[in-house]
Amino acid sequence: MRAALLAVTASAVLLAPAPVPAAAAAPTPAAATPVTGTPAAATEGAGTEGAVAARAVRCPRVAAPAVSRPPRPSPPPAVPQARVVGGDGLATSGLVVPAGAGAPPAITATSWLVADLDSGQVLGGCGPHEYGTPASVQKLLLAATMMPRLDPAQTVIVTAADMNIEPGSSAVGLVEGGRYTIETIWLGLLLNSGNEAANALARLGGGPDGAAGGVRAMNEQAHHLGALQTHAVTPSGLDGRGQFTSAYDLALIARACFAQPTFRRYALTQQATIPAQPAQRTKGFQIQNENQLIYRYPGALGGKTGFTDLARHTYVGAAERDGRRLVVTLLGAEPAPRRGWEQGAALLDWGFSLPRDAGVGRLVEPGELTATPSAAPSALAAPGPPRPAAASGAARTGSGWLWSVVALSGAGVLALLGGLLWHRRRRLPGQIDNGPRHP
Repeated sequence: MRAALLAVTASAVLLAPAPVPAAAAAPTPAAATPVTGTPAAATEGAGTEGAVAARAVRCPRVAAPAVSRPPRPSPPPAVPQARVVGGDGLATSGLVVPAGAGAPPAITATSWLVADLDSGQVLGGCGPHEYGTPASVQKLLLAATMMPRLDPAQTVIVTAADMNIEPGSSAVGLVEGGRYTIETIWLGLLLNSGNEAANALARLGGGPDGAAGGVRAMNEQAHHLGALQTHAVTPSGLDGRGQFTSAYDLALIARACFAQPTFRRYALTQQATIPAQPAQRTKGFQIQNENQLIYRYPGALGGKTGFTDLARHTYVGAAERDGRRLVVTLLGAEPAPRRGWEQGAALLDWGFSLPRDAGVGRLVEPGELTATPSAAPSALAAPGPPRPAAASGAARTGSGWLWSVVALSGAGVLALLGGLLWHRRRRLPGQIDNGPRHP
């Protein structure tokens, strides 16, 4: 009878749904630690029966020329727990800045964020957790994922599948059958935003599933970094159904990139040579870094530009001043009256004008959300003391976590059953089992 009951219990444990990590689930929020700064919701006044209506503070904007663009895709449903990652004050579609801070510059970007690369403090933002389309700044997620996996000195061959990119889209000039070092392909990706370079790197780092495995690894890395609003469909950032990110997520991704010395070197490279391919009868040629920040902004550390008709202009840039390193991310910008990198530079100037201890939230650490599945969202989101720059590491996936729980539960149940059966066989006639009893 007891053996049968244990067998039923074992089956129930093995077949029951495994618990979901807090980063992927929607746990009930606890009381959050207040965020230093001015919240982005301004109280309008008390309504009927004491209800209070709130309105987001508008972000400073400048008028941009009207442009024709494809219809914007519908973003995923808002997840309240994802919107408070980094601090409750970041859960706004409007402006959030430190108390007493001067107004940030008026720009055309629909959302943006400025943060400290080293301490992780968020200095301010406009709709930091609003969904946006990434365009080529998504290549930073590819770099954060694949750069630690791939040997830059290895020589590889470009395939026909790597060359399968949208006609007229950004390409660095690699050729099918060409032999290049992985470092050359990285430079083609980061300097000239080569979409064929993105396909090749995703394939090379994607394992048996090739580029599809590479995109899957990018999404796992985004989850590991705490970029819960980011979903990659293409490795290059070419528009894909369901592909989104946010200004906050881009800052997490950029921080992981700038933690890598190899990335920092590539990001500041002004020009590189794509070697000749005699077998394909192509000559070598030079490429230049398209990020104007590195030429025109003192202390620039590099970054990434992006553009599609759907995403409009997107930008990530970083700079250092007086030993302080800041990063800016922006989505949905128009190039007039100022180009994307110029809007980023203006926001960096504003960020550097703020005191070092100013902040409205923080960038979570890699693995922080997935490593503490039982922690309340407020504990994960609350601002904390300055931390060192995040290091990029292997992603711990949600699915891997779930399978680990199932495997450990199954192994424990099987061990328990085996021990009981062994004990029963050795028990003498008439001996009483004094083990724990279950209702």
